[in-house]
Amino acid sequence: MVEFDDTFRQHLRELFVWRRDVRRFRSDPLPEGAIDRLIETACLSPSVGLSQPWRFVVVNDATRRRAVADDFKACNTDALNCYSGERAARYATLKLSGLEQAPGHLAVFADKASDIGHGLGRATMPETTEYSVVAAITAMWLAARAESIGIGWVSILNPDRIHAILDVPETWKFIAYLCVGYPEAECDQPELEQAKWEHRRGAEEFTLLR
Repeated sequence: MVEFDDTFRQHLRELFVWRRDVRRFRSDPLPEGAIDRLIETACLSPSVGLSQPWRFVVVNDATRRRAVADDFKACNTDALNCYSGERAARYATLKLSGLEQAPGHLAVFADKASDIGHGLGRATMPETTEYSVVAAITAMWLAARAESIGIGWVSILNPDRIHAILDVPETWKFIAYLCVGYPEAECDQPELEQAKWEHRRGAEEFTLLR
């Protein structure tokens, strides 16, 4: 059995601490094969019934990228209109995507129609298909940080329009659009915390004893 020592565990915790949702990217290109390596790592993640429901779309086409960026701008305007007063003013200052700067674009979907895994574990909780894909994204995020690569999850998008832009099967559910590249700066504090949008709370606030 493989054993991990205290030094490894400390380094692993530092990896978690320094993982960031990146919005500000340098223009440096990613190394050859970097996104392929990250996808391979993501595919090591656990999945319900070994269904491996993740589907990755590497978006290189400039026209499709521009369409995604335009959709973000439209959705972001709608989101801003949901706030008012000081909160709206603060929202307007936030940088919420790196779509224009990031050298890598990666869309991630869950294939809900796949028969891989034969439905095991999904009869009572079919949403575990999507949970499995999110677990894969988390693994990719940490693997990227270990290579000093940043990932930014862009969620202010219209799933139906992203489906059309990327021309993927209807049975694929859109989970995430990821910007991938080298961050302008590294920090162990979330950007939204730095911007005073929200602050990180301790585990005790989210833990119940029964």
